[in-house]
Amino acid sequence: MEKKFKRTTVTSALPYANGPVHIGHLAGVYVPADIYVRYLRLKKEDVLFIGGSDEHGVPITIRAKKEGITPQDVVDRYHTLIKDSFQEFGISFDVYGRTSSPTHHKLASDFFRTLYDKGEFIEKTSEQYYDEEAKTFLADRYITGECPHCHAEGAYGDQCEKCGTSLSPTELINPKSAISGAQPVMRETKHWYLPLDKHESWLREWILENHKEWRHNVYGQCKSWLDMGLQPRAVSRDLDWGIPVPVEGAEGKVLYVWFDAPIGYISNTKELLPDSWETWWKDPETRLVHFIGKDNIVFHCIVFPAMLKAEGSYILPDNVPSNEFLNLEGDKISTSRNWAVWLHEYLHDFPGKQDVLRYVLTANAPETKDNDFTWKDFQARNNNELVAVYGNFVNRALQLTQKYYDGEVPTVGELTDYDRQTLAEFKDVKQKVEDLLDVFKLRDAQKEAMNLARIGNKYIADSEPWKVIKTDPERVKTVINISLQLTANLAVAFEPFLPFSSEKLRRMLNMTSFEWEQLGRTDLLPAGHKLAKPELLFEKIEDEAIEAQIQKLLDTKKANEESHYRANPIRENIAFEDFEKLDIRVGTVLECTKVPKADKLLCFKIADGLENRTIVSGIAKHYKPEELVGKQVCFIANLAPRKLKGIESQGMILSALNADGTLSVITTDREVKPGSEVC
Repeated sequence: MEKKFKRTTVTSALPYANGPVHIGHLAGVYVPADIYVRYLRLKKEDVLFIGGSDEHGVPITIRAKKEGITPQDVVDRYHTLIKDSFQEFGISFDVYGRTSSPTHHKLASDFFRTLYDKGEFIEKTSEQYYDEEAKTFLADRYITGECPHCHAEGAYGDQCEKCGTSLSPTELINPKSAISGAQPVMRETKHWYLPLDKHESWLREWILENHKEWRHNVYGQCKSWLDMGLQPRAVSRDLDWGIPVPVEGAEGKVLYVWFDAPIGYISNTKELLPDSWETWWKDPETRLVHFIGKDNIVFHCIVFPAMLKAEGSYILPDNVPSNEFLNLEGDKISTSRNWAVWLHEYLHDFPGKQDVLRYVLTANAPETKDNDFTWKDFQARNNNELVAVYGNFVNRALQLTQKYYDGEVPTVGELTDYDRQTLAEFKDVKQKVEDLLDVFKLRDAQKEAMNLARIGNKYIADSEPWKVIKTDPERVKTVINISLQLTANLAVAFEPFLPFSSEKLRRMLNMTSFEWEQLGRTDLLPAGHKLAKPELLFEKIEDEAIEAQIQKLLDTKKANEESHYRANPIRENIAFEDFEKLDIRVGTVLECTKVPKADKLLCFKIADGLENRTIVSGIAKHYKPEELVGKQVCFIANLAPRKLKGIESQGMILSALNADGTLSVITTDREVKPGSEVC
């Protein structure tokens, strides 16, 4: 039997305060969370919506150094921009805090100390790159060098942004400190680790046995992590920006950002409710729901619950409705390439059209798989659905009331079979939408709400009151009354999804009472009720506005290509003898599989003409394994073997790097014998 809760704490992933938010963030996290919270509020349920900025971590310090300002200057700028954009877009947080606040610093520090005093951490000493000139240990992002895969210069110690391959700093060729430019040296450093392996048993039962109702993408990713075996995870870093580790001898070390950020949900609640915050985080009758993107599943389903359980006094999440990623015009959204639709720019370019974007992002919500946003689809959904269906019906109903009855709701006469059929179609709309929202199927719930508008549009079109008024004026009263009741229902049904439009429609209807319980009723507007002056609920978006947005993206793509070619000029000439040292061959791919715990690595078994060899390549983001089996690929055969994720890679598969960051494996245009030389 499903447990009943007294209240619900809803959190949305803390956006990183080193840049603005884009439509991918909105579709994956903030619009779904806001829809769900508005729905609970309409039902008069006790709910708290917690948001805030994540303001620690290496990317913030890198931006600060690049701009010659302090990290605090960076987070102050973007916290304000993000907070204002969310507010203008209608994301209805009860509190939007920040992890640089004194309240958060103390709570996160106390949280660490509690776990430390309980013996929940293990201490490990390891070797890490150290900058002798800057006299500091280097985080992965502070180390740059040549990518061992695509050989692009400027790859980071955690990832090559050219080919997308995940890296460790020791894999870089000719590593340099991003701070001083000096070559770093290896030096021992001590850190504290959360032993996730210690929590594996109860996590397995809690997730895999007790939460089978979670979305299959969430459940599946958790199962994959658990099946591979959990490993200790560092909770501290050598850095000067963040929350100092509150342990003697930990000078120059701060809490790892992944450890302190989720505690931000709790500290932001404490900022809002200093006297009652524990009710929302420690009372077993409180339900905790995290809205996140798929890149945060492991933190919110495994790591953060392990932290809460280890502390001992907190509740665990009841559901984590994570979404997949939203692409833009068929390409992955990328902040570094400026391939995004930024929220603050959208609000400037399309003033008053917050609900249009909310509607389109929900209609295309990547709930179970990655989805795509295109400007043409944005225009089509606005013009063909919001304007032609919803807006058209509402405008007809209100204008006819104004024309025939001076803006007053007419009385209902005798119902026809068609009236009863129409009313029957929408009487259970409340239950349908409610059932879908309760299980976080927000896309389908919005579709059901729009079906109500379709029913109304068809009803008024079929009834043709503008014709019948001449022959049967009493009949028209009934048609208009039913149309107005449908319109009032639309204002209620769409409030979680399109709050600005619902508020505008309520004003036109002069609706004062407004609750979820009213949905499905046919007496929301009594006879004689006076309506306000009607206005258009939505307006068409013309081709010019869409073409301007598409051109902006084309300009971005062109600038990226030019930047790519400037950043990757032809290298210095080499002697022909040096080229002759490379042994490039053609091999046939016999097997191709994903490498566990490495999102970007594929493991190939290749027939090379002599014997089969294994090659690991960082192209998993660009190809599915089954796409490559049977293909003939070019590879360097005489590279010294090296281990990647514990697998010995015996060569390098050659790929062409496009300006947009995508990779294309180099193949032959006709089949050749495996082992053939490339000359």
